[in-house]
Amino acid sequence: MTDGVTTVSSEKAGREAGQLPTTAMVLAAGLGKRMRPITAMTPKPLIRIAGRSLLDHGLDRLAAAGVKRAVVNVHYLADLVEQHLKRRKTPEIIISDERGKLLETGGGIKKALPLLGPDPFFIINTDSLWLEGPHGNIARMGRIWDPARMDILLLLASGATSIGDEGYGDFTMDPAGVLRRRGERELAPFIYAGVAIAKPELFADTPDGSFSLNLLFDRAIAAGRLYGLRLDGQWLHVGTPQAVKLAEATFIASAR
Repeated sequence: MTDGVTTVSSEKAGREAGQLPTTAMVLAAGLGKRMRPITAMTPKPLIRIAGRSLLDHGLDRLAAAGVKRAVVNVHYLADLVEQHLKRRKTPEIIISDERGKLLETGGGIKKALPLLGPDPFFIINTDSLWLEGPHGNIARMGRIWDPARMDILLLLASGATSIGDEGYGDFTMDPAGVLRRRGERELAPFIYAGVAIAKPELFADTPDGSFSLNLLFDRAIAAGRLYGLRLDGQWLHVGTPQAVKLAEATFIASAR
């Protein structure tokens, strides 16, 4: 199984070409339907694992990597999310309000573009949770980010070692890190781990209103410009109440 751009030579090339984005889009507006009944009164981003909310786990990782500003979109139980975020000092938090209409991943980011600015930015799902390996994964992404070759860079988890995911995988990756979708009746070794770097200009020719980020992923694949980085550590899929218990147990075990 290839690690794609995680090789030593590729990381060196990335440090010469790339620059760590200092802004992030945090996707926190979803309804969390699969998490019911937990999400009847608690928005999914505020579900706690190992004493920290999912939202804080992501923001902590961003801040540790040097991200200075995070735009967080809100919709479901938005007041609770905003109140929670007022307690944070870093990174700087800016709210993108989607109370009027839920815009999905792509539409939510497009609405927030004026807040994100003109430079490439991180995208992180609030249910993206992992145990770090020796090196922080968000900083690793920044080091290998190369806008001359890449339109989007995805953090990918190994399906063989991830916890809580029972799917068939999302992507295959060649030795250079270029991605393609899993074909029909095919197993793929990598799962999208919910963290990406993207260019704002990719949203210029996109629909108004709701649309998925998968539209941009597929366009980047067609251009040969969707790349991946294999996660260093263990990814935890936190999508159901049962997965919350499993993630909690995994964090406790890792701390022993």
